[in-house]
Amino acid sequence: MLCLRQACLFTLRHYQARTLSSDLLLSQINSCTHEDEVFNLVGRNKARLSEKHVGIALNMLWQLQKKRPLLLRTSDYIRNHSQFLTLCILAENKVEHMEDEAIVDTLYSILRLSLPALSKFALCLYKRHRHFSPVIGQVAHIVDMKLDSIQDIRILSVLMISISDVISQRFRDRLLHKAGQLLEEKDEVHFNYAKRILQFLQNVKLRYHPLLEKCNKIFLKSASHLDIHSISLILGLYEQLGFDNAEFRLVAKQLLSENIDVYCDPETFAKLFFILGPMAGPKVRERLLVTAVRIAEEFSSYQVLVILKTMQKMKCRNSHLLKKMASVLHKHLDSYHVIQLVKLTQYLVVLRCHDLELFAKLKMLLLGFLKSSVIPADTAAIIRVLAMFPSFQVEEVIINKAAAVLPQCKLHHLDCIATALVKWNHYDQLHWQNSSELCVKLLQKLNDCGFQRLQKANNLNLLLEELTHVNGEWFEEVLSEETVAMCQRLIDQITWANVLQLSFFLIKTNHRCPSLLDRIASVTVENIDKIHPVEIYFILFLFSALNYDPPANEEFFESCIQHLTSNLSCFGTHRLVLLGHVLAVAGYFPPVLMMRIFNVSFLSKLDAQLEVLPDILKQRVRLCLMKLNRAVCLECPEFHIPWFHEHYCQRKAILVASNSLFSTVYFECILDENKKPLSYVAQNTPLDDVEGIRLTHDIKDKGRKALPPGAQRIALEFLDSKAFSKDSHHLKGESALKKRHLEMLGYRVVQIPHFEWNSMVLSTKGEQLEYLRRHLYGIQ
Repeated sequence: MLCLRQACLFTLRHYQARTLSSDLLLSQINSCTHEDEVFNLVGRNKARLSEKHVGIALNMLWQLQKKRPLLLRTSDYIRNHSQFLTLCILAENKVEHMEDEAIVDTLYSILRLSLPALSKFALCLYKRHRHFSPVIGQVAHIVDMKLDSIQDIRILSVLMISISDVISQRFRDRLLHKAGQLLEEKDEVHFNYAKRILQFLQNVKLRYHPLLEKCNKIFLKSASHLDIHSISLILGLYEQLGFDNAEFRLVAKQLLSENIDVYCDPETFAKLFFILGPMAGPKVRERLLVTAVRIAEEFSSYQVLVILKTMQKMKCRNSHLLKKMASVLHKHLDSYHVIQLVKLTQYLVVLRCHDLELFAKLKMLLLGFLKSSVIPADTAAIIRVLAMFPSFQVEEVIINKAAAVLPQCKLHHLDCIATALVKWNHYDQLHWQNSSELCVKLLQKLNDCGFQRLQKANNLNLLLEELTHVNGEWFEEVLSEETVAMCQRLIDQITWANVLQLSFFLIKTNHRCPSLLDRIASVTVENIDKIHPVEIYFILFLFSALNYDPPANEEFFESCIQHLTSNLSCFGTHRLVLLGHVLAVAGYFPPVLMMRIFNVSFLSKLDAQLEVLPDILKQRVRLCLMKLNRAVCLECPEFHIPWFHEHYCQRKAILVASNSLFSTVYFECILDENKKPLSYVAQNTPLDDVEGIRLTHDIKDKGRKALPPGAQRIALEFLDSKAFSKDSHHLKGESALKKRHLEMLGYRVVQIPHFEWNSMVLSTKGEQLEYLRRHLYGIQ
């Protein structure tokens, strides 16, 4: 049967070749001596034109042009002719029937005559999933040669998406620069072109702030023209790129909140839920949940995934909706691919779904994918999510699969597998013979693979890219020190283009490595104009948080501050507050920034935008604003900025009683001139004022009873490991700031480090009391 099929195919090809070679229309096209003759033939024979006819006709148009002197060519006439458009459309429609060689010939013919037609043809290839074909490589080569001549952002944006999978980093940077130029030169840019730029950034997995900000401005200008589909796409791309803009979120909320009832079909409602859910107030949130329950049965498999993901972001465990989603999932499970199943399981576990039958099906499907998986990333993801199942009985095949894939794993994948193994071993979920011994051996092999992978690293950029996704305990305990040492060995590869990623790594691992920090500081100062202001913020955050002063400390901070204050427009409202706090921790208060923040209109705008930010970020911004307000009042009284966080601190004090995450552990006392403690009752000091710093408009003096001559206030604070950089006794920025402010308020601050209090030297209660007496009273 197979031989017969091959014979038939050969006969068919031979017949087609004979037909084409004797085709009268082909002969007529090849005989044309003027462009109009070609166009006349195309116009009369549209229905008969095959992909071969189209290719020959386009090539003939170019050959006729080539015969003329340059000044006598009529390219504009050809480009604007209706039959040329017909040929381009036919080329797009027939591309799937063309051989690669014919496609390349067609591409070059179109390119020589029309760049817009090339962009459409390239997009057509991209939509037919020929992302990595040699033909797309040819398109990229053409664009590379002609990039300087492209002056239309519409054409460029289409070409950028089409070739995004086959370009080098150098070419990518040229495309980004060109796109930035064209966006800057045009007064009005259609938001669709900006969307394509975002899609390109997502394709190449690059958070490039200059283009992101330009695109965001275009979206804000075009807000009235954006529909729910565009808003959903934009916010989805922002999420994937790690970019957020509160102003755009606020606009989206205002646009969509007015017409919630209009979006009642499953497709548009799922997008509405994704957009509004995380930033909705109580009433809108309730309406969204009620509607979601009502139309749950109509959701597609993808829409269920979107709803569950959004519920996780909302921290919404609405039992009625969760049951509905679980019920609908039963009929969709077989349609998900492996990564979707992993995400789905994660959402259901975090939301505390109790559908045991659904979890049983998920386990079966995930185990099936695991046994057949040959991709290390998929294997690691499945093992990680299987460890999330409660009371999961681990089969030996899982351990064997993990052992087999280890040598191919990246650091992030090793971290996922290690986390699962440690959890299973800890909770005694390995039940076959010698399981614990096998697990220990596997963990040792996993450690060895991690060390070997680090030892082979010779490119800092590739190493930092891999470290971006690593954040587990295994890495922190096993590989963190070795990774810092490897970064030190590659220190000469630190450039302005990778200082941000290196800063992120050091922030995440809490490492205070002087050689790396000094190199980051010097590279930043030397290349300050090349580094985006938002990236400068994160670099400063590193130095501020670790309380580290590089050798040229003043030059470093002044250069960064000057660059930042000249580009404050790059920062959103809440980002300015975070920037102000970072600088305050380091002891810097640029007047232009402080005056911008402590302004009634700014604070009103901040209040409005905080409502659309995620809860964790919202709380962080409010806390940073309070700390910045306190710092400015204490350290810069000449700014005449009032203390306006009394009510906030009172509410926070209530939270302290019920939530230890907000508590600040320190004890206050008053000693007389002889180092003897004074009674608070004698000093007429309310006991409920002892916890915390009581601040008023006159932050240092008002509301305080004067102490007797020679007496002093003592603030005693216990410092846990979070107050210090990793494996170091060096105090971090926030704790140093707190000590500085207490001293400005007249306290003598006694800080008790955890490594002293928990040491063997203070192993008895008597030794601890003696330690406290020595530090409080100065008694030896």
